[in-house]
Amino acid sequence: MSIKIEFDNLVEQLKSERDEIALKIHLASMEAKEEFECAEKNWTQLKIKVNELANESKETSEELITKAKIVGEELKETYSRISKRISE
Repeated sequence: MSIKIEFDNLVEQLKSERDEIALKIHLASMEAKEEFECAEKNWTQLKIKVNELANESKETSEELITKAKIVGEELKETYSRISKRISE
C-alpha cells in the first residue's frame, strides 16, 4: 500500500470519528470539550502534513512521514478517549 493511500485511509477514518464527536460534543463535559479543542490543532497539523505528502513536487522525507504518523496516532487516542467520555 502506498504512503498516500495509507494516509488517505487514516484521514478518512479520523474525519469520520471527528465528525461523530463534533455532533455529540455539545452534550459532553467541559473537560472533553477542552480536549477536543486541543485535538483540533493536531487535526489541522495532520491535514497540512498529508497535503505535503500528497504534493508530488516535494520530496517525501522519512521524518515528515514519521511526524504525520505520530500526529495521526495521537489523534486516534484522543478521539477514543473523548468518545468514551461522551458515551458514559
